Amino acid sequence: MIKTSYFEDYEIGASRETFGRTITEADIVLHAGQTGDFFPHHMDAEWVKTQEFKERIAHGTLILSIGIGMTANEINPVAFSYGYDRIRFIRPVFIGDTITVKATISEKRDYAKRPDHGYVIEQVEIFNQHQKIVLACQHLYLVQRKELAPADTLG
Repeated sequence: MIKTSYFEDYEIGASRETFGRTITEADIVLHAGQTGDFFPHHMDAEWVKTQEFKERIAHGTLILSIGIGMTANEINPVAFSYGYDRIRFIRPVFIGDTITVKATISEKRDYAKRPDHGYVIEQVEIFNQHQKIVLACQHLYLVQRKELAPADTLG
């Protein structure tokens, strides 16, 4: 779906939530192959029995990737992802866990290099099936403005 939303259209506090997605062994194996991260925490079912969590855990980067992908249900032709800040892997995700995502607009600010754009920051929280947060980050978007920002507000 294509929806044009300019910088001025975003409202702080607006949020959206996703449906669930169950993490599978295939997800973990595929991610390990793509990244080269074959650490035993993810791949060795016997070794992890000797560790704190007792079962294999999903890569934090896998949960980040899937979670962000779950929020990507609209194309905004006047915005693009500028990156991620403050990424935290809070709790482990195990094979068979189901994750959901809540994304909330937490901040808007000027972008001095391009007065025709502004930053929109979305607080992303990924939860397991027990409603426990497993990952949090800030997703930064660079979004076109309807009008140029006043010169005195740009740093």
